[in-house]
Amino acid sequence: MLFSFLLIVHAVIAALLVTVILMQQSEGGGLTSSGSPSGLMSARGAANFLTRATAVLAGLFIAMSILLAVLAATRRADAIDTSLARPTSAAPAVPTGPAPAAPAVDPLDAAAGAVVANQAAPAGNSSAPGQ
Repeated sequence: MLFSFLLIVHAVIAALLVTVILMQQSEGGGLTSSGSPSGLMSARGAANFLTRATAVLAGLFIAMSILLAVLAATRRADAIDTSLARPTSAAPAVPTGPAPAAPAVDPLDAAAGAVVANQAAPAGNSSAPGQ
């Protein structure tokens, strides 16, 4: 619950930080460059306020990032996904009948013999010498 709340506060701080950065006047002008200096704040006062607000919000963003990383690392999972867990209570099936007889021919030896037989007599190979 606390982690979710802090995560939402972190997102709000990030949005405010982006907004304050975009409002600052740069060489090309910021989002609020069309205002007149006779408003609530002078141009210099607004620039100082936005600079200080950026510094404060950046500090809060870094502090919240570190705090959320520590909380995420030490947080204990309340629920574990057990959808892929194997059942431990069921015993493996044990055959009750006689053991199956071993095959008379080893399958690997039979496969190796088939490969050798296929290599000995190439069929339809026009590039074989003597043809």
